Amino acid sequence: MSPKIVAIGGTINPGSSTEMALRTALAVAEAEGAEVKLFGGEYLAALPHYRSSAHRAEDGAEMVEAVREADGIIIAAPGYHGTISGLVKNALDYLEDLSKDDRPYLDGRAVGLIATAFGDQASMSTMQTLRSIVHALRGWPTPMGATVRTYPDLFSPDGECLDDRVSMQLDIVGKQVVQGARSFASTLGGKA
Repeated sequence: MSPKIVAIGGTINPGSSTEMALRTALAVAEAEGAEVKLFGGEYLAALPHYRSSAHRAEDGAEMVEAVREADGIIIAAPGYHGTISGLVKNALDYLEDLSKDDRPYLDGRAVGLIATAFGDQASMSTMQTLRSIVHALRGWPTPMGATVRTYPDLFSPDGECLDDRVSMQLDIVGKQVVQGARSFASTLGGKA
């Protein structure tokens, strides 16, 4: 059976480098035989702050259910002020709804990570933050995490990555999350 991979990330800007990088890694996972679902910037921007007065029970339910059923996750976050954006953090806060599941949070799931920023320092600190969050949520970060230094024309207008180094990293992340999902399924008796 095909592993289910859910991608979460992006920014409020349509066509952002973060979302393009996420789409690239997700396309690799799909080419590896995964069934994929994306929750990009537009979806994340519509989520009210988790458990705020504006939050309703149905907010984020589609994303939470997709993660509940997922065998693997890919998360992409831009580096803002040395850490992940509030937009992505808020989306990850919604995973608290998985806390009482038989497989709580991201337990038993491979998690590919992508950090984007205009500078190397910001992308590295963002990657460290993502890894810490995934560990706190009991997930298994893939060995490769893509740190993407963004610049104009990194992606073509149709979404093709034009940088060989970045393309290689995103390819590895996409493949490793599928490999990890399949490995967990074989050892835990899962479905992937």
